[in-house]
Amino acid sequence: MTYSSSLALSRSQFAGSGRNSVSFQARARAFGPISNTIILIVLACLLGLLYLTQVTKTNAFGYTINGLQEQQTALQSTNADLEVDSARLQSLDRTANSGVASSMVAVAPTGSVSR
Repeated sequence: MTYSSSLALSRSQFAGSGRNSVSFQARARAFGPISNTIILIVLACLLGLLYLTQVTKTNAFGYTINGLQEQQTALQSTNADLEVDSARLQSLDRTANSGVASSMVAVAPTGSVSR
């Protein structure tokens, strides 16, 4: 005989009339296989939603960054064009005010070649 069955037999011997012979024991409740599967599916769905929200936020920031990079590229090309124009305009002033240009003499055409 096992310990539990011998204990049950000893209790039934002492139970007389008017005495409660039923003892209540708390049982640990566990989830069954279907409940475990449902819980795992719900957790997987929650993780999927969390992933999708993070990807959506990343894409939104990516669009903002892409727009700023395009704006930066446009401003850099505008800056390069302005630097070229500034150098061209400064070179005209420098050549007109230089000593070599002021010592030059204007020459009128003397003739033309005809055929």
